[in-house]
Amino acid sequence: MATLGIPQNTIEVLQKYHFNFQKKFGQNFLIDTHVLEKIIAAAEVTKDDFVLEIGPGIGTMTQYLCEHARAVAAVEIDKNLIPILGDTLGAYDNVEIINQDILKVDIRKLAEEKNGGRPIKVVANLPYYITTPIIMGLFESHVPIDSITVMVQKEVAQRICAKAGSADYSAFSVFCNYYAEPEILFDVPPSCFLPQPKVTSSVIKLNCRTQPPCQLEDEALFFRVVKASFAQRRKTLANGLSSGFCELSKAQIMQLLQSIEINPTVRGETLDIAAFASIANQMHLELRKP
Repeated sequence: MATLGIPQNTIEVLQKYHFNFQKKFGQNFLIDTHVLEKIIAAAEVTKDDFVLEIGPGIGTMTQYLCEHARAVAAVEIDKNLIPILGDTLGAYDNVEIINQDILKVDIRKLAEEKNGGRPIKVVANLPYYITTPIIMGLFESHVPIDSITVMVQKEVAQRICAKAGSADYSAFSVFCNYYAEPEILFDVPPSCFLPQPKVTSSVIKLNCRTQPPCQLEDEALFFRVVKASFAQRRKTLANGLSSGFCELSKAQIMQLLQSIEINPTVRGETLDIAAFASIANQMHLELRKP
């Protein structure tokens, strides 16, 4: 039975192993059973699922995952937590503890071995200092993923789910919305963690797309266009693209944008995915000209 969501039980485990929190790993352990139950429900974990958990800590959410999933792989970078996990998860025979940096794990191979290459579910209380690289790594590796249900810093959640033209909209917003349909589910106050972070957290769910939201001639070029458009937010779109594409003249870029009826003087932050796709596809044609 999952018991670590109860604060007293968490404290007992930490004291038993004389565990010291490592600030460099961004360790904040959940101590609220209500929040844990809401996360598991939101992730829609079933006995058919293989779940990847990133940063299990002492195994608080892992216990819940083990009780709902067919199998769980829990990737923990802190070697000091491995004996604790061996203790707190000892009653479960459907979990594998992997002591490694998630950014160095071959997730595609893991999914193939543990789930026959079928889409996996990712559920995690992500370390805030490394949230963006983890999410980008999951998508860029093109691992088959059904959904990603994670706890992140609230402002990061707002950035992931931001729409074109809003203050929080960024290249990362476009990246996440290209690969998934993200949704903020609920906020979690600092009081639900041990130790308490200085910021409010949010649980978000990214339902991964089975097909891209737009047709692209060159996916890498699309992301290059997005990156250039946001590189200097105060610049106009034409100036941003000119800085990012030195192989084209400013006049060529102006003409390219006008040919697809996009105003060269707008800023990149006002464009949605479809507009960036139009630019990238037109750029693809322009760059292939002899």
